Parts: sequence; C-alpha cells; structure tokens
Amino acid sequence: MKIPFVDLTSQYHTIKKEVDEAISKVLEGGVFIGGKPVEAFEKCFQNLYDTKHCIGVGSGTDAIYITLKMLGIGPGDEVITAANGWISTAAAVTQTGATPVFVDIDPSTYTINVNLIPKALSSRTRAILPVHLYGQSAHIRKISEICEAHNLFLVEDCAQAHLTEENRVKAGTFGNAGIFSFYPVKNLGSYGNAGCIITEDDHLATEIRTFANNGALKKHHHTMEGINSQLDTLQAAVLNVKSKYIEQWNAQRIKNAALYASLLSETDQIHLPTVRKDTRHTFHLYVIRTKRRDALKEYLEEAGIQTAIHYPVALPNLPAYRHLNTKPSDFPVATQYQNEILSLPIYPEMTEDMIYLIIEKIKSFFGK
Repeated sequence: MKIPFVDLTSQYHTIKKEVDEAISKVLEGGVFIGGKPVEAFEKCFQNLYDTKHCIGVGSGTDAIYITLKMLGIGPGDEVITAANGWISTAAAVTQTGATPVFVDIDPSTYTINVNLIPKALSSRTRAILPVHLYGQSAHIRKISEICEAHNLFLVEDCAQAHLTEENRVKAGTFGNAGIFSFYPVKNLGSYGNAGCIITEDDHLATEIRTFANNGALKKHHHTMEGINSQLDTLQAAVLNVKSKYIEQWNAQRIKNAALYASLLSETDQIHLPTVRKDTRHTFHLYVIRTKRRDALKEYLEEAGIQTAIHYPVALPNLPAYRHLNTKPSDFPVATQYQNEILSLPIYPEMTEDMIYLIIEKIKSFFGK
C-alpha cells in the first residue's frame, strides 16, 4: 500500500458533484472577478468566526502584507514573530519595509515562546505576529495581554489553524485581525491561491478592502494607491462547497491524531505533538520529533509512505535573513528541532488501515 502525504484527489471525489456544479455555474455566468460566489464565501467565513468583517484576498501572504500595511507598519518598525514556520510570514513584514524580529519557540508546542517575547521588545516594536502552527494555537491570550500592555498591534497568522481554539475562542479573533490561507493543502483549501482577513474593526476593514482592490471601493474612484489582490471567483465557488465540510474534516483529523497518539505513545524515541489544555488543535499537520529523523524518513519512503519536513531550516537560519546578524545559537530550540521534526500523513480521507500501517513501519524501524 502506498500512502501519499496528502491526497486532494480523494477529497475531490467525495464532493465531486457539488464542486463540478459550482465551477460550472461560474463558467456559465461569465463573471470571474468578484460576484456572488465571493460575497457568499465572505459571509460564510464571517459567520464561521462570528466576526463583523471578512475580506477575501489573493493569498495568505497577501493577507499578512495588506493587514500590516493598513495598520501603518513600515520602514523603521519592527514586528515580532516566531523563529520557525513558512517564510511568507516574515517576508510579508519585510515587504512593508519593517523588520521581522524572531523569537525562539516553545519546546512543547512549537509556537512562539511567549516568555521570550518581552526580551524582544524595543522602542521600534509595532506589532506581534504569532503563528498558530500545525493547527496548534499559540499562547494567544498571554500574547494579547503583552500587546495591550505595550500598545502593540496583534495580527494572528491562522494559515494553518482553521477553527483552532483557545478557551473556546477561535484563533484569529483575539487581535486586530486574523489572516488565513486557503492554499490547496490547508484544512480548508481552494484549488489555487486564496486567502482572507477577518477583523472587528470597521475602519481597518474598509482600508484593507480598498487597498486590496487597487485603492478603490468603486471602479475609477481611487482614494489611495493599492494592489490587485482579490479572491478569485472560481476559488470562492470551491470554498463555498468545501466550507460545509470543514468541521467534519477537522473532526476526522483530530480522530486520526488521537489514533497516532494512542499507538505511538510507548515509542520512546519519538516525541508526539502536545495538545495544550483548553485548546482545540485542528491538526493541519501531525509533527513528531526524533533524533533519527532522516533515517526514519528514508525508511518510510522505501515502504511507500510519504512524509514531509515543516520546516527543514528555522527562519533566522536561512540565507534570506543573514542581514539580521543573528546566530543559530540565538534560537536553540528552533535550531535543534529543524533537524528532528517529521510530518506524518494526517488528511481526513486516510483510513485506519493506513494509519496502522504507518505505525507498524515506525515501530519496525525503531525495533531494528
């Protein structure tokens, strides 16, 4: 049996009729920018999060950049974020002209270490940009308290945390704005690039929508210079279908994670994901750690089981951030973990037999 890391084709076949009809309706209607599908999805996502505003944009990366830009963040400013994760988070900070300031991660949750944030604050700090990583909520309430105490903006990167919660409150609703990616492999994924921003702030929502639409809410009435970052109508149509299943899919991911945990808990050479008390981890990724990561990955690949590494190099250790003059030793946990983390398949369409096989192979590897 071959087990892919993700299987979007299998998911498509479970909702094929609805997706095909939604796409066909857009094609027949001849409207490919804006229109009712976009309006419907924004309303749908707004209701999912019980928030006042949802603005669809072209990608999760755009969502971060646009939000920071409209909060007035730019050259001379600093934005604190986590030392691990996908580069888009930090790159969007740089796009505004500001400087990302990396903070090492919590050894248990892999999200930003809230206890190290105060040391990273300076007179130039304007915002904190925590990443709810792998489906795990950052310590967002504590981060919110730091932002309030220091008059900082709080922008939550929820690209990997659709409907993740802390104390029954959804990640993305604690700060000035929450940003989301609907990249195809996300828990709620489109069939291309797509993203959105949620906020309770009326003024910020208007600024974001204006800037993302070439600086105009009405065609040819430009109140500012903006960019062209709109949620594609076809992608919105797909997301309208998929959004009906996101709770079901998340529940299956959580169930799969529980099965992994119950059967791998006695494997001494593996560290399993932690689920913090009073949080809902939605398991975008199921990330284990082992000192023998590379050998295990190769062994599983030979057995027909695909895995991945999220992420093989901590962000401040990348050549792209050499100009910040930091050292790997400045981020000891992120630097150590980049050599140990391994993502196992976790998608909702997995069968129990597939998970049992993965576990069998992992135990076989460590039993050699």
